[in-house]
Amino acid sequence: MDRVLYIVNAEHEAGTYIPPHQHECFELVYYIHGQGTCSIGQRSYHFRPSTFALIPAGFKHDENHQPSPEVLFVGFHCGNPVINSLSGVFDDDKEHTVLQTLQRMSAEFKRKRDGFSELLNLQMSEITVYLQRLLSASDFHSPAEDQMQYVLNYMNEHYRHKLSVASLAEMSGYSYDRFRHLFKERFMHSPHRYLLLKRLDYAKSLLLHSQMHISEVSAAAGFVNDAQFCNMFKREIGLSPRTFRIQSRVI
Repeated sequence: MDRVLYIVNAEHEAGTYIPPHQHECFELVYYIHGQGTCSIGQRSYHFRPSTFALIPAGFKHDENHQPSPEVLFVGFHCGNPVINSLSGVFDDDKEHTVLQTLQRMSAEFKRKRDGFSELLNLQMSEITVYLQRLLSASDFHSPAEDQMQYVLNYMNEHYRHKLSVASLAEMSGYSYDRFRHLFKERFMHSPHRYLLLKRLDYAKSLLLHSQMHISEVSAAAGFVNDAQFCNMFKREIGLSPRTFRIQSRVI
């Protein structure tokens, strides 16, 4: 039987940092508004509205809020060992099932009518059953990892085509600026530079292992025109494409 220990609705100022701490119970933190980063154990995550963190007992975690956030969090003991082993930041579904249940729990806690404690426990069990269903349906995923990884996978497959950062941001579900920030934070390069380096690596391979003309290499690697290709190649590699091909073959 799940047992609720506390449920709290809180608003923080923008830029609030909550230093590392831990609890003796399992905690679910739902991010209603705002976005930012958090660490759970040894891993870091990004959160945004309609996501929630699951934090096992004894796991150190922190939160760094960017815009002014509103969170709803509940501490509880859970009898389900599968749920107790979960950690990370996850998406709620389109119906906001987790949020709606938490809001009912919060309202019940504030009213404190007869039997409210038993009802809170039942509603918490409702949430854990819902989480169990998501797990069994293989729909349970971490947005901070899965969505950004999905975009990276797409870029790795389509870097030779015309790609805009705006379209990639839309694919990720983040705003343009937020996507660029998260991408660089996770993959060490801006999206634009990542695409450039992928195209240059492919161009180098073509220069070394094919007889293609420079203009053909440029087009095949996804550059707009020969001039852009040659300028970018020399800026990054230090040699023109033609010189790179000649010197590499001599070596």
